[in-house]
Amino acid sequence: MTTPPPQGNPFAQGQQQPYGQPQGQAPYPPQGGFPQQAGQPGFPPPGAPVPPPQQGRKLSFKTIKNIVIVLIVAGVAIGGYISSQDDAQTAAVGDCMHRGSTDDNNPDLEVVDCADAKAQYKVLAKIEGSFLTETLASSKCEAEAKDFQYTYTESGDSKDFLLCLKDYK
Repeated sequence: MTTPPPQGNPFAQGQQQPYGQPQGQAPYPPQGGFPQQAGQPGFPPPGAPVPPPQQGRKLSFKTIKNIVIVLIVAGVAIGGYISSQDDAQTAAVGDCMHRGSTDDNNPDLEVVDCADAKAQYKVLAKIEGSFLTETLASSKCEAEAKDFQYTYTESGDSKDFLLCLKDYK
């Protein structure tokens, strides 16, 4: 009777790993010879939590706050400049005016082109200085422009002035 030859490696001693390999690890490193890193196929292993992707540089609250403040200040400055361009302060003799409000205490006069259909008044004289009463304003306008019909005084801003006006059309 013959004995069958032994199966497997006759020099292996049980279930040991090859020489130099600690138990529980594969005999060879993964592809490329380096440990797997994030972004390689098969990493992270299935079922493992996925780390959130790294985002670019975030703006701090302080930076955002400063940007908003600069935008608000610039907007107010630009708005103030634009709104002051067509008001009574910029009126000169010969300019035409439009009344934007029916309130006699705040008529909201603005300079318009004399060819514009909105033109209602023409400036006959502009006198700078303080005017305490309407009578004093009327006497000043009589001295400057005999055919005036209306007076407009403005005070409290950087300059006090009086406009002597008459109907344009």
